[in-house]
Amino acid sequence: MSTYTIKLDEKSNLLLLNEKNETVSALEILKTNEPHRVFAFDGPMGAGKTTFIKKLVEEMGSVDIVNSPTFAIVNVYDVEQPYRGEVYHFDCYRLKDIREAIDFGAEEYLYSGNYCFIEWPEMIEALLPDDTVWIKIVPQPNGDRKLTC
Repeated sequence: MSTYTIKLDEKSNLLLLNEKNETVSALEILKTNEPHRVFAFDGPMGAGKTTFIKKLVEEMGSVDIVNSPTFAIVNVYDVEQPYRGEVYHFDCYRLKDIREAIDFGAEEYLYSGNYCFIEWPEMIEALLPDDTVWIKIVPQPNGDRKLTC
């Protein structure tokens, strides 16, 4: 298990620090969990799940506007080299039951081989691949976030 600290710098840029307190790319999460493609982000409301996913998708080379797919349930972003293709960003908070996820084709996204980043994954846990990487984000009293995966 790896532990990171998420901080904001003086310009409100998100920084990811490793256990040695060195700044690393958000892509470190993907690299250390290669070849996994499905990432379940767990944390309370306001923990920074969407903010971290936004940073991750930007570092993957997307020029798309990354925002929470709360009402759309899933957003699709195009990314460039070396992650060329589509990235799927789920927000399952508003799902009433797993049937809704099945109805919008969640399994096709999850088993596509493309990266999938899922907020509120417990709502669709039964559909997630066995090798899903679970990432926990916990707010700290000083405003930082602790990320473990």
